[in-house]
Amino acid sequence: MCSKLIIVPTPIGNLEDITLRALKVLQEADLILAEDTRTSSVLLKKYAIKTHMVSFHQYNEHKQVAPVLEKIRQGKLVALISDAGTPGISDPGFLLARECLEEGIPVECLPGPTALIPALINSGFPADRFCFEGFLPVRKGRRSRMEVLAAETRTVILYESPFRLVKTLQQLEQYLGRDRMACVCRELTKIHQETRRGTLAELSQWYGQNTPKGEIVIVLKGRGKDHETEQ
Repeated sequence: MCSKLIIVPTPIGNLEDITLRALKVLQEADLILAEDTRTSSVLLKKYAIKTHMVSFHQYNEHKQVAPVLEKIRQGKLVALISDAGTPGISDPGFLLARECLEEGIPVECLPGPTALIPALINSGFPADRFCFEGFLPVRKGRRSRMEVLAAETRTVILYESPFRLVKTLQQLEQYLGRDRMACVCRELTKIHQETRRGTLAELSQWYGQNTPKGEIVIVLKGRGKDHETEQ
């Protein structure tokens, strides 16, 4: 393989979801950039991959970019992974990929795991047109973003922390209406995977009484779909 940056998706839960090509790249790379080397070492150990890893996360990525670019210029093949899923999708990766491209360094992204697509299909909501919003702003801009989502006719996919899930569902209920259909997917591909569908009011009540754990994806049916009352 020639010197370049390869973005490698890793399993979001079940370690068997990694592709053969991803394993080959991780084995042959000169260096692996990992969001958390402790988390990624579990995956690498399972597949007997001994490639050297260094940390590359949101708190050090600005400092790491220049040294990484220099290694690639020197002929090194660098692989970028996150704790789970595809780097650059609500995880570090965009900055490095952009800088590489601006410097004329080849960037390649392998296909692979991401939580948003399984959640979309599991929801049973229309998948022909959808929008991915990632994490909503925690403070500034949160209200205006929800006002925009209230008018969105496409299926909407959000990521959320289990610690903020109930509050987010309550706020979505306020802006989108209590009868808007939604789906909460939790711990996708893992042993305790859960998919729960219902109105925002029903889901808000359920998770208010049943504390959620793990990684969360919220899927919202678009405004006016299936003759639902438009709010």
